Parts: sequence; structure tokens; C-alpha cells
Amino acid sequence: MRDRGRGPLPAGLPAEVLRRTTEMLGEARVPSTGVGESAALDLIAGLLDNHGIDLSHPHAAAHLQPPVLQVAVDADALASASNASMDTYDSGPATLAIEQWVVRALARLAGFGPEADGVLTPGGSISNLLAVLIARDSAAAKVGIDVRRHGIDGLDRPMVFCSELAHFSVQRACAALGLGEDAAVTIASDSDFRMRLDVLEAELARPGRTPIAVVATAGTTDYGSIDPIAGIASLAHQHGAWLHVDAAYGFGALFSDRLAPLLAELPVADSVTLDLHKIGWQPAATSMLLVADRNRFASFGRSVDYLNPADDIDSGLDGLLGRSLQTTRRPDAVKVATTLTAYGRTGLGAMLDTCHELAHAAAARVVADSNLELLAPVTLTTVLFRVAGEELAAAELDAVQGEVRRRLLTSGRVLIGRTKVPARNGRPAAVALKLTLLNPNATATDVEELLDQVVATGHDVLAGRAA
Repeated sequence: MRDRGRGPLPAGLPAEVLRRTTEMLGEARVPSTGVGESAALDLIAGLLDNHGIDLSHPHAAAHLQPPVLQVAVDADALASASNASMDTYDSGPATLAIEQWVVRALARLAGFGPEADGVLTPGGSISNLLAVLIARDSAAAKVGIDVRRHGIDGLDRPMVFCSELAHFSVQRACAALGLGEDAAVTIASDSDFRMRLDVLEAELARPGRTPIAVVATAGTTDYGSIDPIAGIASLAHQHGAWLHVDAAYGFGALFSDRLAPLLAELPVADSVTLDLHKIGWQPAATSMLLVADRNRFASFGRSVDYLNPADDIDSGLDGLLGRSLQTTRRPDAVKVATTLTAYGRTGLGAMLDTCHELAHAAAARVVADSNLELLAPVTLTTVLFRVAGEELAAAELDAVQGEVRRRLLTSGRVLIGRTKVPARNGRPAAVALKLTLLNPNATATDVEELLDQVVATGHDVLAGRAA
């Protein structure tokens, strides 16, 4: 195990850390003779321990990348050992049943009815891609176009609408599906970092377009803010557009009695993305796309002679090939089912409540410290702030934040994130430092110590600039 006196990252400049790691692996070639299983495992374990990331360290707070639950790791090893696949019944009967159980359980938690369905995916970006694909196919079918066979040429300027703060995977999905990134129309957000309904309404009403989907965000990456889902749904459906909710970050709020009301409007969605490798503490990647109506998966359907011929499907031997763009797909639901069974909603909710309280404690410390400045309110578990420097020009103050973060990272002691807060209420855009607090074993004291190091490093950076 890593020495707990160390920080979450190895100390040193990135190039040096990567060089040391590569040298321990030796020449980049497949060896003619192996060293044996134990030696190979010891080598890789040493690399990960000495030169990798320690997300269980209480000063690891950069990204939506939590420490994982041991029971999920153990269950994931069972899944890997089985080498089951989710495409056909005879590739893994038990794991098919487990995934369908997990889908039903989480669809019910989302407030969807018995006609809902879903599929596990390799990540939130793929879940969003599938959602936009389904929306595209649905919009095309309304005007008699079979996109799967004939492409999108018959659609009149198909467009997808999302907040300016939406995840970049929405643009990537549009590019991958042949719509082009310019088909993603970004909608301004308000002072609370939520999509503005008035701007969305005006954009949807513009002529010469086919609105195929509106993507609301429930838990923006930087702010944890949640778009007005019901209002967006009303506008989307008025214009015949699919409503997808990217709740990759925010879905976990449903585990908490305290935070679940933030997602009370989720059941009006046509589809939802959720990532349990964020709030859920699962090994990456554990994402899911839920759809309110299982019939929406119809365009994924495939009958392949060597996998699922029609007579086998009729005999009940079908799998989940018709839910995904993948064929071989590992049984990620095994770790999810194990975790849900082990902890229940109450146990997972308690973990989230702890992280939420840590975020508020961090924000309170920032507000109380004249060396720091809070840049946004806390909604879920992220805290945006910066080292203060009122005497500095905006560009110079932005540069200070970047330098503070880099010094902390290369010291190995503290791992925090950074982003850019857009201009709001007369305040110019600003580079921000970011805490993403997803370690339920961290304490308020840990957060205080982390911020102490930020302040000390800030003093050093500011002193160096003044010299």
C-alpha cells in the first residue's frame, strides 16, 4: 500500500514521472520470455502504487473521479473472471438477468414507469451518443425517413439544443452521427448556471430547422447546477423534440433524501444518462442510458445468424444486442448490483450527504478566508474558488490560479481541478480552482488542511510575482 504520508500524486514534473514509469517497464517490446505471473503483478502493482493516483487520499479532489468501494472492486473481479458478454443469452445468462434487474431498479429510482428500459455503457459520453442517436432516428421516423438505411439527407437541418454549460460530449455526438458539431445549438445560462428558458424558446422557434433533441443537464460538471427540466420538457415537446437529461453527475442525488428533490422533475424526460463511477463510487466506467419507453431501442435491433437468429429469439434465447452499438460487452452490472445490495439507497445516500457537507464546509472556509474568493454557490459536491488578488489585473490573476494548481500537482501533495467561470452579472470570466469532493472518508479537517496548502502556495506565487 502507498505510504499515507505521501499525497495523491507522485511528486515531480510530468515528463519525469512518466519517464521513471516507462523505464521500470523496460524496452517497449513484447518479451520473448515472460517473468512469470507473480513478478509481473508485482511490477505493475509497484508502478501504480509509486507513480499512479491515490483517489482514496483526502487531498485528491480534482475531478468527478471518486475512490471506489472495495465491494465493487471485488464484484468487478468476479465479472471479469466470468468473461460473460451481454449480447446473447448463451454468452452469460446470469449477467443478463443482473443487468436487467439493475436497469429496472434505477429506472424506478428515476421515477420511470414499467415500460422503461436501459443499457449500461462504457461512459457518459457514449450514453449521450446513444440518446442523440435515438432522438435522431425518432425525428426521422416521424417524416418517414429510415436513417439507419438511408442516412440523414432527408432531414431539414437537424439540430440539438443544449446549455452552454452542457458536457462537450453533446457536440461530439452530433459530429459522430453525421449532424456536425454546428448542429449543437448552445443556449445561454442564467446567474444560477441553469439553461435560460426564454432563449431556448426563441431558438426552437427559428424556422428552417428540425429540432431533434433538447439536452438538459442535471449536475453540470463545474457547478452541479440543474437545468429547469420540466420547463425544458414542455418546450421540447411543443416542437416535437426528444428531451434527454444528462444526469451523469447529478443522478446520484436520488440516493439522498436531502438532495433527491433537486431531481423531482426527472420523470418527464424521454431519456437519462447516469454515471455510477461518479456518485456511486464504482470502478470506471459504469454509465447507463435509461429510456422512458423501451420501444425507442427499436433502431438498434439486429438479428445475426451466428448470434441471435430469429427462431432463437422467438424461443427466448435473445440477449441485449439490440440495446447497444457494442456486440461483446462486459457485465458491468455485476458490480452495480453488488453495491446496491450491499449498501442500499440509505447507505449510498449517507456517503453523498457526507460529501455534500464537506463541500459546504469548504465553501464556508473560503468565504471566511480573505486569501480566497468563492466564485459560485454549492449545489452538489463541487466548490469553485480562487486565490484572491484584488490588486492584480484579470489576466494576471488568472495566471496565478494556473500556477498555484501546477505547483500543488507537481508537489504531489494536493490534487485539485481548475476551470473557467463565464462572465456573470458584470464580472468578467475568470479562471477558477475547483474542489470535487467525492471521498466520503474525508473529513472537514482534511479539507481545511488542503485549503491551507492552497493558501500557502498562493502566497508563494504572489510573492514571486511581486519580486
